[in-house]
Amino acid sequence: MKIGLAVVCALATLGASGRSEQQQWIGTWGTAAQPVRPATVQTFRNQTLRLIVHTSAGGKKVRVRVSNTYGDRPLQISGAHIARRTSGAEIDPASDRTLTFRGRPSTTIAPRSIAVSDAADLDVPPLSDLAISLFFPGETAATTTHSLALQTNYVSAETGDVTADAKFPVAKTISSWPFLAGVDVEASSRGATIVAFGSSTTDGDGSTRDANRRWPDILAERLHNSGQHAELGVLNEGIIGNRLLYDSPTSPANPFGPSLGQAGLTRFERDVLAQPGVKYVFLALGVNDILFPGFPFTPPNETVTANDIIAGYRRLIARAHGKRIRIIATTIPPFEGATFKAAGLDLTFYTPERDRVRQTVNDWILHSGAFEAVVDFDETVRDPSRPTQLLPRYAASDHLHVNDAGNVAQANTIPLSLFQSHQ
Repeated sequence: MKIGLAVVCALATLGASGRSEQQQWIGTWGTAAQPVRPATVQTFRNQTLRLIVHTSAGGKKVRVRVSNTYGDRPLQISGAHIARRTSGAEIDPASDRTLTFRGRPSTTIAPRSIAVSDAADLDVPPLSDLAISLFFPGETAATTTHSLALQTNYVSAETGDVTADAKFPVAKTISSWPFLAGVDVEASSRGATIVAFGSSTTDGDGSTRDANRRWPDILAERLHNSGQHAELGVLNEGIIGNRLLYDSPTSPANPFGPSLGQAGLTRFERDVLAQPGVKYVFLALGVNDILFPGFPFTPPNETVTANDIIAGYRRLIARAHGKRIRIIATTIPPFEGATFKAAGLDLTFYTPERDRVRQTVNDWILHSGAFEAVVDFDETVRDPSRPTQLLPRYAASDHLHVNDAGNVAQANTIPLSLFQSHQ
């Protein structure tokens, strides 16, 4: 008996139960959009960007999210491609795919908006590098970016659309991700997205550039290597200098302008709740709320108490639960000996009063029962002989952030059994 092609295709999607296997989108890579300080904005004209990202979960279909969140004018993209990266700025030409937007190879993204490409058929391996190439024909100011990419990205000369070139003509390199917000892959109903929502300690400050050694990267490796969690994607939505309760300080003396991002309470909708397939979020914000008061550019009325931070946590817990997302807290590691030397500033962070706030917040995180789970990063990376500072072998040079070894230790603290509930 002959079976028609349509019937064969339908049968191929049936699971053991006889029901059709449900497909869904999950995030395999993501980054949080940041506004740019006007004095540092990059401008592109008749140029192509080749942006490199490292995947977590794999899939057979892919789409890309491009952000004009902080733009005040339409963003014109006249060509977009995605491919598997081989090395440097070079791609495997057999993997090159044109990205379209509503069937067209170009798009214009309205101010304060995000565009999602159409699905492209591409075998995306887990824990691999992709190259997303975007061509900007007219003068384009990168008012939306992610500043701490810790990834070398590539810019062409003003020579037109080279989005499909296997050997990319590099005119210069950059270490940010202009406009790019996320990459999604298609997964089965067993798939889900995990969002790491935090500040620079999540963003990867202190880890090695071009090495993907942030703790969310290490978590993605562990999930993939476990076998049973291969369809869980991990998105890093950390922003350097970000706070839970307040936006980037607005004082004219702030050398970073708005680039430290909107408050976690504000961006939670965009960076967590709006992510495809999200089922889990790690909450790792609060340290900068404690440390910033006393900075010369922070208004005095932005001093916070432990109760202020706890109240902010409660608001995010309620919003996550409203979307049936499990929220997992991480404790705040110590910061005695931490320094800040940049933008003409030379500051120390530690005071006994600030550390008491940190410990009060950590005690509430550990014992309140408000979260589905708690991961005690503080215990993992602190020095047992002096618990107010990082263990020397885990401390980056500023003694505020952890190094690669510290990121591995933190990620290894996370029990993979936390991620059974959605299946």
